[in-house]
Amino acid sequence: MELRQYAESILAARDLAGKLRPPPDGWTDRDPGPAERWPAPGRPPELAIVEAARVKVPRPAGMCDPRQRPRILHALANHELQAVELFAWALVAFPDAPPAFRRGLVALLADEQRHMQLYMDRIDACGARFGDWPVTGYFWHRIDRVRTPLQFVCAMGLTFENANLDFAADYAEAARAAGDTETADVLAAIHRDEIRHVRFGWTWLAKLKPAGQSMWDAYVANVEPPLGPARARGPRLDVDARRAAGFDDAFIARLAATAPRSPSGKPR
Repeated sequence: MELRQYAESILAARDLAGKLRPPPDGWTDRDPGPAERWPAPGRPPELAIVEAARVKVPRPAGMCDPRQRPRILHALANHELQAVELFAWALVAFPDAPPAFRRGLVALLADEQRHMQLYMDRIDACGARFGDWPVTGYFWHRIDRVRTPLQFVCAMGLTFENANLDFAADYAEAARAAGDTETADVLAAIHRDEIRHVRFGWTWLAKLKPAGQSMWDAYVANVEPPLGPARARGPRLDVDARRAAGFDDAFIARLAATAPRSPSGKPR
């Protein structure tokens, strides 16, 4: 199967089976097609994107309440669903990106599918299902200004996923404190994967930025408000995770000096 065809099938799918369809063995990328920017994904009715005001997500402390825990997991599963879709979006939007970049997007997309399934399994274990609560399109609402592969990695890898290095660790700690070791283990595994995802963003920032420009300056120049450093971290900065992702000390120091900000205190 051509990679373009696969990516479009992910974007168009109106059921979860279609969103979770893994990249086919032996896919080819000989005909990536024209650049196309999908404005929105197909979705099953129960997961249609709604206004943020209609979605209430408990804070990490809610993990201790069995009634709130599935709502938290539901929001996290939706973040993974958006990530699956947006990696497919990038494959369609940037057909001329370097082949190694496009191969990397496929690998990350498959990881996000696995993460989404892990969260769905935990939601099921809580006696609920994915689709029981409304979902936002926070990631989708920020992609309209992304015009280049460099801007994409700065938004997706170095903002959304960068922040998740902190949030996943915080939610894992909260789940473990609540005695839900299964959820804590899922979050810890996703945190480990997230380091690799952020390293992908860091690697391509270095490859795609102008020569002589610092990594920090290149990052800031390629994200537009409301994205940026304040959305690239949580309340507690996981410095070790950033070092494992390859960040240099100067970038970490600038990120540490930035006050964190998240929309209405919600997990990204």
